[in-house]
Amino acid sequence: MTMAFEHTTLAQRVLFGAGRAAEDLAGEVRRRAAGRVMAIASPSERHLAEQVCRDVDVAVWFDDVVQHVPVEKAEAARTVAAAHDVELLVCVGGGSTTGLAKAVALTTGIPIVAVPTTYAGSEATDVWGLTEARTKTTGVDGRVLPATVVYDATLTVSLPVELSVASGLNSLAHCVDSLWAPRTDPINQALALEGARALARALPAVAADPTGLAGREQALYGCYLAAVAFASAGSGLHHKICHVLGGTFDLPHAPTHATVLPHVLALNAPAVPELAGRLAAALGSPAIDGGDPAAAAGAALGRLYAGLPTPSRLADLGFTEADVPEATARVLAAAPPSNPVPVTDTNITSLLTDALTGAIPAPAG
Repeated sequence: MTMAFEHTTLAQRVLFGAGRAAEDLAGEVRRRAAGRVMAIASPSERHLAEQVCRDVDVAVWFDDVVQHVPVEKAEAARTVAAAHDVELLVCVGGGSTTGLAKAVALTTGIPIVAVPTTYAGSEATDVWGLTEARTKTTGVDGRVLPATVVYDATLTVSLPVELSVASGLNSLAHCVDSLWAPRTDPINQALALEGARALARALPAVAADPTGLAGREQALYGCYLAAVAFASAGSGLHHKICHVLGGTFDLPHAPTHATVLPHVLALNAPAVPELAGRLAAALGSPAIDGGDPAAAAGAALGRLYAGLPTPSRLADLGFTEADVPEATARVLAAAPPSNPVPVTDTNITSLLTDALTGAIPAPAG
């Protein structure tokens, strides 16, 4: 059997070490000779950001951070950056904070140093997203890829267990979607499966010992691999669904990903048994000889979820039965043609309805 594929690796510097964020950030600012820094952090994470930036001369702080990055917030941040002749963006926070920095970089080209405090993974991708008129638009642009990422597990310790788990499952969704996304290749799949392996071990450890660094370091490692795979493979069906749910219905980002993931896996896994079997093994529950790989993957994910405080119903996040038709239409318009299973009004309606009510997903057959 021959192997032929095209793979793109993104250029990015990664600094990883517990308790090193302030030192690593200051060193990176010096290395880049950046004189005017704009620090972006939400009000709830300003205290962390100030600690991280303690040795950096910050020219201006920006804290108007909103999930899904509304266009008007992006414009406000761009205006502030221009007014202060900003040379470097430092974002300290989760995916929404990184997303806002990306929105500024998209039109200005100002480089970003990202300091994540969650497991969202946006910091390792060149994907941007903006929301306007109930529609979330995403794109790919090299200007939005952070030049450097500073990972420090101590910055994630204050993230509550429920949010930590949801954020980690968001990253696990990057792994799963990357297995069959439009530009997937063997390298992406290997990264995604190793990311899934790390996250499947990290999240129970975080739930059992929220202040322990071992689990949180593994979660950061896994989320980085997941994001690298996702950045190269592109957005699959799962992410298209979640972009609709977030951008149109303003559902919270990480819990939405965590809720939808089992349902997308149940839809797609039967069509890709070899990948499903590898995913089951990565999640710690390989299919037994002669067993159904799709069922094994679904069961492995189910066992992981059963041991964690996970969301299970879109209804609990603000989605309603009346929203299903519009959401289905929007998903059908955005779904990638390369999805392993052809998407239809019937199967997307069923998927969204099951996710709405919390019905236990079973592999499609």
